Amino acid sequence: MPEANQTWDLDVIFTGASESKAYVAFVDELERDTALFASTAEGVASQSGNGLADLLVQAQALRERRQEAAAFSSCLNAQNVNDEKAKAVAGRLAQMSAIFQTGMMWVQRSLAMLDDADFSALKTQDALKQMAFFLEETRRQAKDRLEPAQERLILSLGVDGYHAWGNLYNTVTGSMRVRDDNAEASRDLSMGQLQNALDTPNRARRMELFAKWENAWSAQEEVIADALNHLAGFRLQAYKARGWTSVLKEPLENNRMSEATLSAMWQAVADHAAVASSYLKRKAELFGIDRLAWHDVSAPVGTSSSVIPYETAQALIIQQFGRFSPDLAAFATRAFADRWIESEDRAGKRAGGFCTSFPLTGQSRIFMTYSGTTGNVSTLAHELGHAYHHHVMRDIPGFSRQYPMSVAETASTFAEQIVSDAAVAHATDRDEKIALLGEQADRAIAFLMDIRSRFLFETAFYEERKKGLLNAKALSELMTAAQKEAFAGMLSEYHPHFWASKLHFYSTGAPFYNFPYTFGYLFSAGVYAEAKVQGPSFAKRYVSLLRDTGRMTVEQLAQTHLGADTTKVDFWTRAADEACGSIRAFLALTEK
Repeated sequence: MPEANQTWDLDVIFTGASESKAYVAFVDELERDTALFASTAEGVASQSGNGLADLLVQAQALRERRQEAAAFSSCLNAQNVNDEKAKAVAGRLAQMSAIFQTGMMWVQRSLAMLDDADFSALKTQDALKQMAFFLEETRRQAKDRLEPAQERLILSLGVDGYHAWGNLYNTVTGSMRVRDDNAEASRDLSMGQLQNALDTPNRARRMELFAKWENAWSAQEEVIADALNHLAGFRLQAYKARGWTSVLKEPLENNRMSEATLSAMWQAVADHAAVASSYLKRKAELFGIDRLAWHDVSAPVGTSSSVIPYETAQALIIQQFGRFSPDLAAFATRAFADRWIESEDRAGKRAGGFCTSFPLTGQSRIFMTYSGTTGNVSTLAHELGHAYHHHVMRDIPGFSRQYPMSVAETASTFAEQIVSDAAVAHATDRDEKIALLGEQADRAIAFLMDIRSRFLFETAFYEERKKGLLNAKALSELMTAAQKEAFAGMLSEYHPHFWASKLHFYSTGAPFYNFPYTFGYLFSAGVYAEAKVQGPSFAKRYVSLLRDTGRMTVEQLAQTHLGADTTKVDFWTRAADEACGSIRAFLALTEK
């Protein structure tokens, strides 16, 4: 296979990056139309029928255009954290988002004011039939909000308050550098590069790098603590004004999930702490130590830890996707060939990875930093899963494509599972199989223990934040306590500054950016188990499930496509058993 290009092609969307005249014109027009929409919507409360229907169609089209502009902006800011013009556009888009949401509040109020007969008639109009779920959800939520003027004030203040704290975190972390004098050539590492370097199989090297990692976050802890405190404070004040008593109300609503489902899932996860702990104990034995430290938890086991060239990863993913679905393999082939992926390992990029979609262009873009680790291969498959999700929904109207994070992570973790399970099944060398099973088991630990620690931390943090500001020391103590509980006290060393290093805590788009990952992981385990039973024919059912993710609750989705009840612990127990299969296989293969 020829050498792959590891930088993405953005010119096919708007030529010239942040210097693009076409992009500037697109944003200018979007800004004007957004303001017009908001002013028009304010007078819609007295309208019904065609007037409201026309406004909803306009809102849907406007949202698609805004997503196109925001996706391009996110790509520009990710590929170069020093792109000042891209930052400026991102600020404009944040303002536009607030204006658009203000207009939508008036639309929501109008929906809430309709009597049942008029609302039923509205849903049956040809232009709105395919957004029925969205209309019902929006009408229900509108009855649980403040008056539009008050909600508008919250949104407008959020631009230079709430969202600004999230932007500050990105600015601070994007400029952080750590000097690595012990590499083959001394260099300054971005935090994304340092995070990748922590995947080394050399434990002494991990210990050295982890100390640098902790020290780097410690040096910035006060300003980052300010950002976290004020993000949470803004949310708590908004919730208080609306009369919401639970900090989980918004994230559960965002994820179209009931608290009964969340509680049942966490109960099953806690019930599997023993089997997860047995893996941590065995891994420590294989490393020749009494207990694992934090930096050991995801460290590779076995001999499959050499650098994996990007071209090899590309071929592996396409091949394994093809074993499940030719359509999925063809999609991945196109994503690589058409340069939808930015994976180059270089300074100046932001940390982490993501996938964003361009609804008007009908494409996606994937961002990551690829350094040749097995974890990088998993990340690549993960993000391609997101992109495939966007792809199969591309012909569905915009409001019915808005799926929650919980089921978004189902598609991505399902894609990871395809690649890793097929690799294990075709491994002939024992050491290689141990290494591959170890990677699967590490993912189970991540979702069943690590993600749970994040949820426990954030839950405890919000309770304490109600009483006042927390300093960096208090945040680190809460984080350590949460990690000790989630990891059943199995580690010798924890990561006190995880609250500072994890981008997800600073996302202004998704509070409690943690439990949807575990939901997606376990839900995908249930879906994957069904796929193994059904064989190749399940690929079409899988696409049908993905296409419904924007127009069903997670409970409805599970019942419709799996015949399962997610509010019962039994469903999650079966899913966790399936997910822990790799742990049991690893333990059996490494038994002395």
